[in-house]
Amino acid sequence: MSYPARFDRGHTDDLMTFLAASPTPYHAVANAAERLEKAGFRQVAETDAWDGTSGGKFVLRGGAIVAWYVPEGAGPHTPYRIVGAHTDSPNLRVKPQPDTGAHGWRQVAVEIYGGPLLNSWLDRDLGLAGRLALRDGSTRLIDIDRPLLRVPQLAVHLDRSVSTEGLKLDKQRHLQPVWGLGDAHEGDLIAFLEEEAGLQPGEITGWDLMTHSVEPPAYLGRDKDLLAGPRMDNLLSVHAGTAALVAVATAAGAAGSELPYIPVLAAFDHEENGSQSDTGADGPLLGGVLERSVFARGGTYEDRARSFAGTVCLSSDTGHAVHPNYAERHDPTHHPRANGGPILKVNVNNRYATDGAGRAVFTAACEKAGVPFQSFVSNNSMPCGTTIGPITAARHGIKTIDIGVAILSMHSVRELCGADDPFLLANALVAFLEG
Repeated sequence: MSYPARFDRGHTDDLMTFLAASPTPYHAVANAAERLEKAGFRQVAETDAWDGTSGGKFVLRGGAIVAWYVPEGAGPHTPYRIVGAHTDSPNLRVKPQPDTGAHGWRQVAVEIYGGPLLNSWLDRDLGLAGRLALRDGSTRLIDIDRPLLRVPQLAVHLDRSVSTEGLKLDKQRHLQPVWGLGDAHEGDLIAFLEEEAGLQPGEITGWDLMTHSVEPPAYLGRDKDLLAGPRMDNLLSVHAGTAALVAVATAAGAAGSELPYIPVLAAFDHEENGSQSDTGADGPLLGGVLERSVFARGGTYEDRARSFAGTVCLSSDTGHAVHPNYAERHDPTHHPRANGGPILKVNVNNRYATDGAGRAVFTAACEKAGVPFQSFVSNNSMPCGTTIGPITAARHGIKTIDIGVAILSMHSVRELCGADDPFLLANALVAFLEG
């Protein structure tokens, strides 16, 4: 099969559109699903019986999506090639009783999700988005993408030590955003959302709401060789994985060619707080989908075991580019640079799942795609982060390699990467999924 058309800077332009349209995990998977449907994929319900026909399919569950393409000639024991990612990002999320305030200020009560850089949320114009649960049992997405809330920082005149001793924030007292003047009344926020969504009073009975910066993604720098934007950890990988799966499926369908693997995209929720949920990587979603696909193609448990034994997963998540102002925080011999290509993440204590054999798989994909790659390892004197990679490997017994794109300002409300790295990653993912 011929290699699909290569992604270029147009892919990065499209990433900007995807980021702006995906303020929450629910929006991210809805946007990914829309792109898959345009490419001929169809949604299958988990409550329905599945058939073993060829073609593209996907499952949506909350803020997670698993999509796969069964090529012509795939057998029940055909192994998978999986791109794994996560849809959630650290932010401020609305509490069950959201209406609060003091001293003539109306505020919204929020809880801290994940591990955000708290100072980056100060003095930002924030919108509100998420999922509404309605009285009739349905759900609806909402996105108020205009300045609605703000977490005001204390003036320097009232805290002279901030410039010498650093900013110190109490998560409970200092991060409740304001959204108006007057006294707070129970039900104000939900009544406002019902009006915004065109709903009748009392229709909303549940919600999963979160704040987001309304500042759009933008190219940055003299040569516009950098990209600044929200939620690149890890919607950058979700977008690249979706684009790669569509490219491989489209090329295979047009050529009528057989693929040696079944390409898969698995984008999970809740990575930022441990992945332990029914939509997280530590839940049964991925394993259930892969097993049902085997059985739908007439397979047995033996076929399932053979399929999983030959399966490989690339867990794609952002990592740390070398910081020009804090180079001593990085390993002295591993300095990933922006626009240097995707990074291969290694940690011998299994905070990342990459081993030597996995490196060989990723090397082959990058060589096929003509994409450079870099190695990342943490400074020995600092704790190493982790991803869905080790969880996926341990839970499903499949070979997993941790990769990603190097960025600055990880977990900030606005992160920074090289403008070429998103499409370099996508090209490497295409080569990997093709096998």
